[in-house]
Amino acid sequence: MSNTSQMAPITEDDIANYLANTPDFFERHAELLAAVQLTHPHSQRAVSLQERQALMLREKIKSLEHRIMDMIRHGHENMVLTDKLHRWACDMLAAPAAELPVLAVENIRELFQVPQVALRLWDVADSSAAYAQGVSEAVRTHAATLETPYVGPSQEVEAVQWLEAPAQAASVALMALRPAPGQDAFGLLVLASPDAQRFNSQMGTELLERLAQLAGAALSVLRHSPH
Repeated sequence: MSNTSQMAPITEDDIANYLANTPDFFERHAELLAAVQLTHPHSQRAVSLQERQALMLREKIKSLEHRIMDMIRHGHENMVLTDKLHRWACDMLAAPAAELPVLAVENIRELFQVPQVALRLWDVADSSAAYAQGVSEAVRTHAATLETPYVGPSQEVEAVQWLEAPAQAASVALMALRPAPGQDAFGLLVLASPDAQRFNSQMGTELLERLAQLAGAALSVLRHSPH
C-alpha cells in the first residue's frame, strides 16, 4: 500500500491549527485577506473579511453601550432608594415613641410605593396596643429564623392576615425586627404587592435588610424596660 493512500485527509481543524500556529501566513499571502468573502450576519449577502470584522466590532460596542446605560440607570435608581431610606430614618428619629409604629408603616407605603404594609411587635411595654395584637407563637418562631428577609409568594404565610386585603397580596417581603443584629426578634414587618414579581427570590435584599435594621433599632424603644 502506498504512503499516499495511508495519509488521513486534511480537516478544518488541521487548517485552523496551521493558521493559528503560522501567524506570518497572511503576511506572505496578503491578497487572500482582501479576497475572503463571508456571509453577512443579518442577511445572506457576502461581505469582505474586513467588513465582517467591522460589523462585529460595531455590535460589540453597541452591547457595551447598553451595559453602560444599564449601570447608569441602576446607579441612579440605587441613589433614589438610598435617599428614600435616609428620609424614612430621619422621620423615625424625629418622631415621638408613641407615633413610631404608625409612622413606620405609613412612610414605607408612601416613600417606597408599597401597596400594603403591616407591622406587629411583641414583648412590648404596651401589650394592649394595636401593633401588639394577633401575633401567634408560630409567627414569633418564624421571625426568629429570618436572618435575612423572606421575599416570595404569600401562600402559607400567616402574617399576611395582618394586611387590610390579604387576598390581594401576590408577593410579600417579611423582615424580622431586632434591636441590633444578632439579638432576638421582637417584631415582623410585612410588605405586600398584587404584583407576583414585586418581591421575588431573584431580587437583591440589601435595601430590605437595611430597612429592617433601622426599623428594629427605632422601634426597640417600645420594648419592655430592662429590669
